[in-house]
Amino acid sequence: MNDRHGVERHRLKRAVVTGAAGFIGSHLVDALLSAGATVVGVDRRDPGTDPVAATNLADALGHPGFTFVAADLRTCPVAALFLQADAVFHFAGMPGVRGSWGERFAEYTGCNVFATERVLAACEDVRVPRLVYASSSSVYGTIREGASGEQRTPTPESPYAVSKLAGEQLCLAHAGKASSAVTAVALRLFTVYGPRQRPDMLIGRALAAALGGAALNLYGSGDQRRDFTYVGDVVQAAIAGATTGIESAVLNIGAGVSTSVLDVLAAIEELTGRPVPVNRMPAKPGDVDATLADRSRAGELLGWKPCTALVQGISRQLAHLTANSPQIASA
Repeated sequence: MNDRHGVERHRLKRAVVTGAAGFIGSHLVDALLSAGATVVGVDRRDPGTDPVAATNLADALGHPGFTFVAADLRTCPVAALFLQADAVFHFAGMPGVRGSWGERFAEYTGCNVFATERVLAACEDVRVPRLVYASSSSVYGTIREGASGEQRTPTPESPYAVSKLAGEQLCLAHAGKASSAVTAVALRLFTVYGPRQRPDMLIGRALAAALGGAALNLYGSGDQRRDFTYVGDVVQAAIAGATTGIESAVLNIGAGVSTSVLDVLAAIEELTGRPVPVNRMPAKPGDVDATLADRSRAGELLGWKPCTALVQGISRQLAHLTANSPQIASA
């Protein structure tokens, strides 16, 4: 079948999503179920005991096409989870640049490198035809000017970024083996935001601060710029990566617009009608000055382009936050 861009795609009948209880993973689960796929969601966070996981998967858990498996990919038997899957979306991992320094580095390597290797080996064993891997724009490091294209040599500046680049390279190594049936599409995601966003991320923290929560810790001057990309657009890119008949590739997934932190705060103040209180903090190691995606290759290969403007996406995140946080809604 062809999509609205004229790109030929095939339908997914059975998909596996790792990190299914997380921010992006849960949106991906919902979209796949809506498209008619049978979905297996894997996450070490159990909705039966983890309130955030339960909230993120609230719609999916009642769906007849969804099966949830609580498992840690570092230790669990993996291959059986992937049997008969048309695609595996590997979105599980340890997020965050700042936390990757120091004592927690072993956890980052375990979740982002070792677990990824186990997932890829299992895909090979049961001959999954496609793996879509959630990488990060942080692999580029500091970009002084212009947009980052995939041909640019990565210069990661944090242990987290190193671990995501290592995951990319593992994907390409497995896909490149002559005996391997799996192909891999690694998506370098640029600052994803939207409903269900992790509470440690900028837009969610700023919205909560404006609505009466704790003041926002603003690291650095606020002049640092990010390519903010709406979660729904990221989900569509991931599905395109699984259903479009391309060879293994690494692709940027970003809005293609770089916005300063201060401009984001101004937009939130306008949307909420309230100031965003801030605590000024020193810049943190590994926080790059600017990110901006050259998304032309994803357009060419996947027929993908973002559809959600930043203010529109923040408005949706604000609506979700107020609907699901009674203390904020009444503030």
